[in-house]
Amino acid sequence: MVSKKSSHRPPPGAGLDAKPRNKIQRQLLHIKRKRAKDSSRRAERYAFKKEEAKNPKLKEERLKRNIPLTIDRKRVWDDAGSDVEDGLGLSVDVERIKRRKQEEEEELNRPLNEDEQSSDAEEGSGDEDDDDVDSMLASSDEEDGDDNDDSDSDSGKKKSTKSSSSDETRGRSKSSLPTATERATSPSQSTKSTNLSLVPDALAAKFPALFNIENPKSPKILITTSLNSSLHHEAELLTDLFPNSVYVRRTRHRFAHQFSIREISKFATNRNFTAVVILREDQKKPSGLDIVHLPTGPMFHFSMTNWVEGKRIPGHGRATDHWPELILNNFRTPLGLLTAHLFRTLFPPQPDIEGRQVVTVLNSRDYLFFRRHRYVFREKRETEKAVVGADGKEMKGVEGIRAGMQELGPRFTLKLRRVDKGIQRASGQEWEWKGQMEKTRTKFQL
Repeated sequence: MVSKKSSHRPPPGAGLDAKPRNKIQRQLLHIKRKRAKDSSRRAERYAFKKEEAKNPKLKEERLKRNIPLTIDRKRVWDDAGSDVEDGLGLSVDVERIKRRKQEEEEELNRPLNEDEQSSDAEEGSGDEDDDDVDSMLASSDEEDGDDNDDSDSDSGKKKSTKSSSSDETRGRSKSSLPTATERATSPSQSTKSTNLSLVPDALAAKFPALFNIENPKSPKILITTSLNSSLHHEAELLTDLFPNSVYVRRTRHRFAHQFSIREISKFATNRNFTAVVILREDQKKPSGLDIVHLPTGPMFHFSMTNWVEGKRIPGHGRATDHWPELILNNFRTPLGLLTAHLFRTLFPPQPDIEGRQVVTVLNSRDYLFFRRHRYVFREKRETEKAVVGADGKEMKGVEGIRAGMQELGPRFTLKLRRVDKGIQRASGQEWEWKGQMEKTRTKFQL
């Protein structure tokens, strides 16, 4: 006789598909399913890893294929020609426009090949034959039959194709931008060094003091805070970050005069200062940074987040009095170049290489990340891996060299909110650029 309990038992393996009523049993069943799924995936990965070890081409194909489609790779640009007049409100890649213009000029100025010369000679001879024919005879021949029309149309098509091909070879073809999927599948760099020489003429005419690259002035910066601020220690740290800078406190005492930003800028201009930096405060924390380029502006308003002073960074170092180098990365639009030139004026043009200090301003999705490091070159250890490039291959020339870095601080993040034409926004004054809420997440301004 078969017992009732044994008759009601499910077959082996059916427990993973059934859903028991007990909550604890359901939790245990979920854990079993998850472990089985993880073990199967792990087995697939190890099997594929063994195949890649035997055939290295499989790994190269996988790295080319498995590139994530991030927001940076989906970046959208505004449509603009080679001459950008008012480019502050446009998201235009200045380097791409200039490169396209140079390619078109080179194509138009390069000498013709033998094939192109022969095609031009054939076209010229055809034109001469057409000129020899009387216009009245040609019109009468066109009216006689349809066969001539077909032949003429065929010849016209051939001429049009020749002319279109010659136009394409002569640099008149429109270069189409790659799609988001093509940009994602192509190995491209996430960060790019800023070319400060690529400045639109209209932008340089608007701000001649910022774009003076030939004779740059040595910076002299006046640092202050908002009224009744308690961020005296943070302002002193900024004097350590910006070379040749002085911190002056602002007060709002009832028996003292409350100096405005215009009065402070006039005071600083009379004493040969080149910039005024105002540290804003919110709930006793740094919330913003306003930078005034003297003597007449413009004035940049940044919001500040993620302030971390140097002594709170693990493994931090102590900064010296050497002038640091400045690295500006990923500023590509006209507004980005304007912002990059502002930071260029805050640091000396000739850094002290002996101090090995570097200040990096990285633009990523319109957020500016400030970092300060000290670097040192040393030999590679046996336990360290080789330096790998963006394509996943080992870089040549740096097999036995390593660069050690030590962060000095402070570190913080900025976001540009507004650019005023003059010093401090007044009633009726028009600003050059104001940050707006973009509906498209793939469009960036810097």
